[in-house]
Amino acid sequence: MLSAIGLIGGLVTALLVTRLAAHLLYGISAADPATFTGISIMLLVVALLASYFPARRATKIDPMIAVRME
Repeated sequence: MLSAIGLIGGLVTALLVTRLAAHLLYGISAADPATFTGISIMLLVVALLASYFPARRATKIDPMIAVRME
């Protein structure tokens, strides 16, 4: 959920900033849909992987041991 909120906020900000940086881009338009889609998918995959591995590791711990440690 947090990744989706960040992704939407980032896309809105990126679309606004492209107007300022349009003269710096070489070979693509200021609002190239393929670039925005590719980067969005890549960021979403990285966010999912970054949360998947710690969650998987946490499921291998016995809950009673975790409670005793606190």
